Amino acid sequence: MTLTEFDLKISEDNPFAQIIGVDEAGRGPLAGPVTAAACYIPQELYSHPLMEKINDSKKLTPAKREKIFKELITLPVIWRTGYASAKEIDKHNILQATFIAMRRALAAFDGKNALILVDGNRLIPFIHHPQKAVIDGDAQSLCVAAASIIAKVSRDKFMEIIDGKYPLYDFAGHKGYGTKSHIASIKEYGPCPQHRMTFEPLLSMYNGLFPTGKENV
Repeated sequence: MTLTEFDLKISEDNPFAQIIGVDEAGRGPLAGPVTAAACYIPQELYSHPLMEKINDSKKLTPAKREKIFKELITLPVIWRTGYASAKEIDKHNILQATFIAMRRALAAFDGKNALILVDGNRLIPFIHHPQKAVIDGDAQSLCVAAASIIAKVSRDKFMEIIDGKYPLYDFAGHKGYGTKSHIASIKEYGPCPQHRMTFEPLLSMYNGLFPTGKENV
């Protein structure tokens, strides 16, 4: 079954609902926000040539993701992103912060008759719309795969922007992931406000606290 066929089957079973795909990017990095996207693709676009190119964002090169994203947002799709900051991740934990980002992305669909397809095996708390958890949803569902691309491209762009404010860490290069060069930069310069202090190795390095006088603000 193709991604389009999967969504078409869901639509046939729920003929009066907008099928909204939700996915996230950035759960694993040591820095930056977790980003969620929600995407609705009208059925009349299912036959558009672009739909055949949409896939799980992890299976696409950055250049292909960027190209698909740029074309997708020219079409009459409805999409929104939501972010939860590094401080919110440290306060609530990464799972709850991911749900916060998802709820923020879904706020655009408040008041609409929607069915939410959530990538993974968990439903989003405090959402009034009916939901369906889809394991490997970004590899099965068209709208979830589209949301995965939107979330990933949007988060990468965010990290490229903050690279200008925090040039010591090369956020534009590694996007906040725990590369050897990133960890070396943290050890040399200390963390900045974009770092997740509850994530290892930051937690062990600083015991949950910034080293005195070394936080880069």
